[in-house]
Amino acid sequence: MQVEDMEVPLLNNLNDNGDRLRSKGKDVFKEQQKESESSLESPNLEFEYGDTDTLTAELSELYSYTEEPEFALNRDYFEEDFRSHARGRRWIDLSAGERRTYVMRLLDALEVTDRDKRLKVARAILYLAQGVFDECDTEADLLRWSRHNVFLLYDMGIFTALLELLSMEIDNNQACNSAVRKPAISLADSTELRVLLSIMYLMVETIRVQTEDDAPQWRAAREAFKNELGAPLYNGEPFSLLLFSMVTKFCSMSAPHFPMKKVLLLLWKTLLFTLGGFEELQEMKVQGREHLKLPPLPEDSIKVVRAMRAASPPASAMELIEQQQQQKRGRRSRRPLVKQDSLDTYNERDTYNERDPFKNDDVRDDEEDPDDGDSGMEGEVDLLDRDVIIQPPPPPPPLRPPTERVNFPKGLPWAPKVREKDIEHFLETSRNKFIGFTLGNDTETLVGLPRPIHESVKTLKQHKYVSIAEVQMKREEELQQCPLSLGEEEVEETPAEVLYLGMLPNLSQYVIALLKLLLAAAPTSKAKTDSINILADVLPEEMPITVLQSMKLGIDVNRHKEIIVKAISALLLLLLKHLKLNHVYQFEIVSQHLVFANCIPLILKFFNQNIMSYISAKNSICVLDFPHCAVHEMPELTAESLEAGDNNHFCWRNLFSCINLLRILNKLTKWKHSRTMVRCDAIYLQDIAVTTRKMLVVFKSAPILKRALKVKQAMMQLYVLKLLKIQTKYLGRQWRKSNMKTMSAIYQKVRHRLNDDWAYGNDIDARPWDFQAEECALRESIEKFNGRRYDKNRNGDFAPVDNCLQSVLGQRVDLPDDFHYSYEMWLEREVFSQPIEWEGLLQEP
Repeated sequence: MQVEDMEVPLLNNLNDNGDRLRSKGKDVFKEQQKESESSLESPNLEFEYGDTDTLTAELSELYSYTEEPEFALNRDYFEEDFRSHARGRRWIDLSAGERRTYVMRLLDALEVTDRDKRLKVARAILYLAQGVFDECDTEADLLRWSRHNVFLLYDMGIFTALLELLSMEIDNNQACNSAVRKPAISLADSTELRVLLSIMYLMVETIRVQTEDDAPQWRAAREAFKNELGAPLYNGEPFSLLLFSMVTKFCSMSAPHFPMKKVLLLLWKTLLFTLGGFEELQEMKVQGREHLKLPPLPEDSIKVVRAMRAASPPASAMELIEQQQQQKRGRRSRRPLVKQDSLDTYNERDTYNERDPFKNDDVRDDEEDPDDGDSGMEGEVDLLDRDVIIQPPPPPPPLRPPTERVNFPKGLPWAPKVREKDIEHFLETSRNKFIGFTLGNDTETLVGLPRPIHESVKTLKQHKYVSIAEVQMKREEELQQCPLSLGEEEVEETPAEVLYLGMLPNLSQYVIALLKLLLAAAPTSKAKTDSINILADVLPEEMPITVLQSMKLGIDVNRHKEIIVKAISALLLLLLKHLKLNHVYQFEIVSQHLVFANCIPLILKFFNQNIMSYISAKNSICVLDFPHCAVHEMPELTAESLEAGDNNHFCWRNLFSCINLLRILNKLTKWKHSRTMVRCDAIYLQDIAVTTRKMLVVFKSAPILKRALKVKQAMMQLYVLKLLKIQTKYLGRQWRKSNMKTMSAIYQKVRHRLNDDWAYGNDIDARPWDFQAEECALRESIEKFNGRRYDKNRNGDFAPVDNCLQSVLGQRVDLPDDFHYSYEMWLEREVFSQPIEWEGLLQEP
């Protein structure tokens, strides 16, 4: 074959490959452009953050769509048993005494030895807790009867009986061994556990929610149940520790059949019930400050956040590319082709720039790092070049009222705060400059300092804020230094204290298990053969065979993972906030366990996705949600109806999870410069080891967090801006220069620290050489706190000493049984063979 003949197919192949690459590149460009346009058109999300979603939504998330046929099974077992007790009558027609008699009968039947009979009785009890839906016409009737029945079940002692059955199922080694050997686990392997956990969840969630028309006996029952769940009444431990043990047992692969979603939901709601929600936490914080005689809080953070409005997201890379292309076309045609949004921006700049000193006049806001994936484009367009190319066109007719374009805040939302440490640092710097020496921690003596320094110190002291954590740390330092004079600390037995004391021996295992589940449920995680299987309580025994069944199962699996992420994020945030209020070192040890278990990169990995798609995901089928499916007739499902989803613009649980994870990340990195350096964007510091520089490159968080600003929800944007603020000093001058719009948003929405040089990077705390020492010192303080407060054996050094010789010799000492065999050898080795200089005892020291 000649060379010319070989060139033809080769060229054809190259052309085909080139066409495929060009088409692929166009598809990628279209997807990015579509994502950019969707971010521009994203509306303000009418989302109100709270402890939980509505009661109906929280109840519906307990069940997977695969469990829907079991509702009828619960009803059949109840009616089969109920007919023999009340012939021809309905549950809602019985009197209160007759209902109590029947519940007592079910309670007795729970103690039978036959496993199948116990399961039938448990299903009948579950049907009562679900609200006897076959006798109700509307969802409101179902919820009302469910509430009546749940309080009745608690009053009759059903919860304690269920707890004993749950402990039996947890310790059932036969079921665990059978599940370990199975190649595929399905719903059938966890039937008993799912029924028991469903009843307990319905009882906890229903009793936890307080309504205005609750009877006095119901209010008393709620307080009793709350104290019972938080007290160490179950084998000397709170109920939540039993659920924590289920989590660790599942993650250790010794019980892969445990229904983790139900366990996590029940654990979250138990902690929420016993510890209290965010509003109760705010009240506890106010009471704690009053008890410590501290000034009141400057504002209610919950109200301030709810009053905030979302800001427009920064421009994306696609917008900048499109603008550059328009500028090139403008050069050729000598006529500017500018988007209407850009025209509005120019008009706003010209009109309002003098009124708003923090308004950024640079519409190109590529805040991505130069080393990021979009590094092929420059983040900034030359200002002079832009002014030459784009001539201001005649003002177009306004498309919207001017008041909707720019909203100027009347004032900053937060009162500024100053720490005692900041005042000390300010005075130390001023004394070194004007006097030449310092006075330590003295913040009162101002002799020799000029008048402006006096005014500055006065302003700083007006905004000084002393937190409860600072008082606790100072008190702990005093107890460590003076254990005898200060005596033993009186520790209040709060629910958080009882929980921490129970968690302390296995705290690291609990934290690692929760993060393993969070990693397995994250949408960015890839399936691995050695990862844990969190789908045991959602997969049916028989896999789907039709397209409709496959679509339904796919939605169910995605919904299942979203609920697990929601439960874990809310659980961790609740735990961190309550432990920080109870004692700061309890919070710090949990935080360190989270950091050492790679929680920070895990959360960043979670946000390294199209966050708008995740928040607007429609992984729900409304007609299959409880209680709708239990009351209404089931319509025919089609592929089109499954794809359409609901009419909501966003998914409440996903937005709730995102905010929780951002708050956890903020908790872990606040005032922790070592952790901030690990999570901050790419930065080169010569004093840091090579391994640390590699970590910094891996954990670039600024571009990831910037993309999260596209979500137009005020609370989520606030915590993203907080996280960006604490790392701006490490990102370099060029990053801050090219991200002035984000810097302005930080100034407008995040609380100010008057001495915090966050925008310039001159803070002395930004030095890299003390980072390892910072974590080690914190770890040492935590160990001292735990040893002093919880290790009673270490307090033996301060016990009174018996100096009476006769008393000491008269004490009975327990010796081992075989001691008399080796007694003579011990005397020879330890007494007779040792030289003793008796004359040395008579000499004066």
